[in-house]
Amino acid sequence: MSSYYSRTKDLTRTRKSLTESPPSSPSYTDKNYRHERLSRYDSSGESATEKALGRTSSYTRRETRLAALNRQEQDSTAKDYKKMYAEALQENERLKFRLQDSKQELVKIRSQLEKVTQRHDRISERSTVLESEKREKQALEKRVSDMEEELKVLTELKSDNQRLKDENGALIRVISKLSK
Repeated sequence: MSSYYSRTKDLTRTRKSLTESPPSSPSYTDKNYRHERLSRYDSSGESATEKALGRTSSYTRRETRLAALNRQEQDSTAKDYKKMYAEALQENERLKFRLQDSKQELVKIRSQLEKVTQRHDRISERSTVLESEKREKQALEKRVSDMEEELKVLTELKSDNQRLKDENGALIRVISKLSK
């Protein structure tokens, strides 16, 4: 409709410019032609033939042209809407498939992340277990070294005790010989 409106506007401008503006080099025939054209119109701007046909026939012709233009525009827009709807449906389906693929990929990534987290937890548990085992081992090693030192002391004490028993036995024998 707007294209029709702009075309009509341009035609009226052209008509006005032809009738109102004088030609660049007016000649006698141009002046006569313009005079004849202007004489065909009365003060209302309508030609004598238009008055004879009446306004209704020009109005109906104009209305039929507008209706035809409107139908063409409606048909083209209806086709465009159908085409756009079909394209939108296709795009929607494509996006649905991409969304499903993305969801599946997300599930896979989450499961992989869970596995990695579990491995990390096991490794950290192992490392804490290893650290506690190391501490226990160090404590046991210290205890073993302490016990070895005690054992050395005990063996020294046993040897001292045995030496003292031997000396005591020798002294008893000497005393018994002296007392006889």
